[in-house]
Amino acid sequence: MNNTFQSVIDSFDVLVGAVRDTIVMSIISLVIAGVIGLALGLALYATRPGNLLGSRTAYTILNVVVNLVRPIPFVIFLAAIAPLSRVVVQTTIGVPAVTFAISLAASFAVSRIVEQNLLAVEPGVVEAARASGAHPLSILLTVLIPEGLGPLILGYTFIYIGIVDMTAQGALVGGGGLGEYAIQYGSQRYDWWVVYVSVALIVVIVQLGQFLGNRLARATLRR
Repeated sequence: MNNTFQSVIDSFDVLVGAVRDTIVMSIISLVIAGVIGLALGLALYATRPGNLLGSRTAYTILNVVVNLVRPIPFVIFLAAIAPLSRVVVQTTIGVPAVTFAISLAASFAVSRIVEQNLLAVEPGVVEAARASGAHPLSILLTVLIPEGLGPLILGYTFIYIGIVDMTAQGALVGGGGLGEYAIQYGSQRYDWWVVYVSVALIVVIVQLGQFLGNRLARATLRR
């Protein structure tokens, strides 16, 4: 048992690598989930009955799929998509597998946030665009997204925090990052300094993301 800060210093190189892995997994997952989730969220909004491409059948299918996936705990989701992960990233463990799983899981959460924020856009803006003869895709991309950009940024910031949390859970499949560092070098060795440092660094990473997201959203809303 080693309960001195010296253990953190001794494993400093590993700690730096863990921080790097956490940041890389978080950013890549946010970008991929952001793109996929935006497309899915736009589809949910557009196909909702009464909207631009209203289709009860299409909306019901999309809605059911999202509702089925979103409640699955990430640890179980990791195990469930292992066969798919093996096909796509050629492995079921490590940073690539965890990044793939996070990207997929977060996409469904992003889609719901996108849909909810687009529904909050003033309907009159959409009706004005439709009256002018604008194409539905054009309305989605040039009217709805710009109008809801501030809240969307805040929504993505919220998702980013969840993604950082999922990177830590990825330690269960050797996913690297601060979660694995805290478990292997900390709790398994009863070295609580390592755990505390890991927790502190995760908080810092989350707060930096929250700060940046808030600044971007504020700048957008002031336009």
